[in-house]
Amino acid sequence: MIAEPSLTLGIEEEYLIVDRETRDLVREPDAGFLAACADLLGEQVTGEYLQCQVEVGTKPHHRVGDARDDLVGLRRGISEAAAAFGYAPIAASTHPFAKWREQTHTRKERYDALHDDLGQPVRRMLICGMHMHLGIEDEDLRIDLMNQATYFLPHLLALSCSSPYWEGDDTGLASFRLTVFDALPRTGLPDVLGSYGEYTRMVGQLVKAGCIEDSSKIWWDIRPSSKFPTVEQRMTDVCSLVDDVAAIAAVYQSVMSFLFRLRKRNQRWRVYPQTLILENRWQAQRHGARGKLIDHGQSEMAPMADLMEELIEMIGPDAERLGCSEELKHVRKITTQGNSADRQRANYNAAVKSGADPHEACVAVVDGLIKEFSAS
Repeated sequence: MIAEPSLTLGIEEEYLIVDRETRDLVREPDAGFLAACADLLGEQVTGEYLQCQVEVGTKPHHRVGDARDDLVGLRRGISEAAAAFGYAPIAASTHPFAKWREQTHTRKERYDALHDDLGQPVRRMLICGMHMHLGIEDEDLRIDLMNQATYFLPHLLALSCSSPYWEGDDTGLASFRLTVFDALPRTGLPDVLGSYGEYTRMVGQLVKAGCIEDSSKIWWDIRPSSKFPTVEQRMTDVCSLVDDVAAIAAVYQSVMSFLFRLRKRNQRWRVYPQTLILENRWQAQRHGARGKLIDHGQSEMAPMADLMEELIEMIGPDAERLGCSEELKHVRKITTQGNSADRQRANYNAAVKSGADPHEACVAVVDGLIKEFSAS
């Protein structure tokens, strides 16, 4: 019998650093900025591919609420360090008006290799994501639950969308980030695999052929982590509000608990064809939290609010056991009041209505993002 997984939760977030005067990205932050972040937060903060980005990571936690508190501390630390240099962090997966061609990548061996190997697709990676790790110690169980959890990834994406704008234009999407990221190789939904051994053999073939150095270059929407005994979901945008992060974490942790409960009863969630899951991925990317997804059981489109209500009822016992029922309930607020993309558009439209030109309206969007980052 497989031991019950710990389902410990770790959250990684990437932030953009903006100039408080111009609200544009800081192309080359002062050399002391990242050092100041490290002085406050230690190894929980690192640089990212572009110099205008930083990444933070919580410690592993059993309870979503504790991970949330950890994240609040990390955001406050980044804000404090940034303020001393005239900067401000924002948690959005794209900047409303910054130009990718004007950014510079961080000079590290890994990033230099990416820059040379992947061409323009990686050079326009002016995007930020949010990754969530769940502790699943058994290797084959990692693959089994990953196969089933893929069904729910579009639901998580829809709740998280925070990238409607790109270089000053409204893209018409709630998450333009995925459009940029999908230009890279080895992205998108994972293969349906029969075992961890099958996964390692596949990775080994790519390594032997000289295509990649290791499994860290597999950038699927969900994957076995290359560093930790976890399943890492990577589909979501970074959320402007910490409460939204906690709600998504509660869904993810509770879904995995539910899937393991099914397994203990010799049951499982149906694994649907990738085309059907990809359609929901697109619907979530296009319309976000107040749109619709396909209810594959009914073969019809259904409002996100209805789908999430059904999901809350289904995974409610797991959320109760894990101590994240309150965080899970916040999902209802996202589906009725909108996600970050909705709020960004509302701020833009309000600015235009008050007489702002398009650039000034984008500045107003940045102001809203700065305020939300500090609202925790």
